[in-house]
Amino acid sequence: MDILIFECKNMKDGGKFPIVNTGRGQDISPEFLIKNLSPYAKTLAITLEDIKHPLFKNFTHWLIWNIPAGEKVSEAIPGGKTVPCLRNARQGIGYGVYKYAGPKPPKGKQHLYRFTVYALDSEIELKFLPTKSSFIKKAKEHIIQQGSIVGSFE
Repeated sequence: MDILIFECKNMKDGGKFPIVNTGRGQDISPEFLIKNLSPYAKTLAITLEDIKHPLFKNFTHWLIWNIPAGEKVSEAIPGGKTVPCLRNARQGIGYGVYKYAGPKPPKGKQHLYRFTVYALDSEIELKFLPTKSSFIKKAKEHIIQQGSIVGSFE
């Protein structure tokens, strides 16, 4: 599997989360710019996880999949099980139920968050409980690239 290189608007890998993309700001999803997308990619998927959550390892904040493959994913993706502006991309269950839910750790506690972008060779259909684990289980044979960046917020 190849590494997918991407940028997240206003956030460098290892940097701090922009307030606008957190639960203490506007809580909108950031823009993603994909740098080396495979010509075989049909769809993209994105997850956001709290990788330093004290109770739940890699706590999922956001899951979206079946985004049409391209070099840009716009910011402020609206909530809902399906996203009409992204050719009915699907959103799953996490801290944000069918929507983006940015970082919002307890005041004074720093957590680390990881965005992972997946490039897939097909669309993925999930009928029951669209969680990150059910997505990965169904998608693992179709992931052709993936990459991650990590940011902190307190």
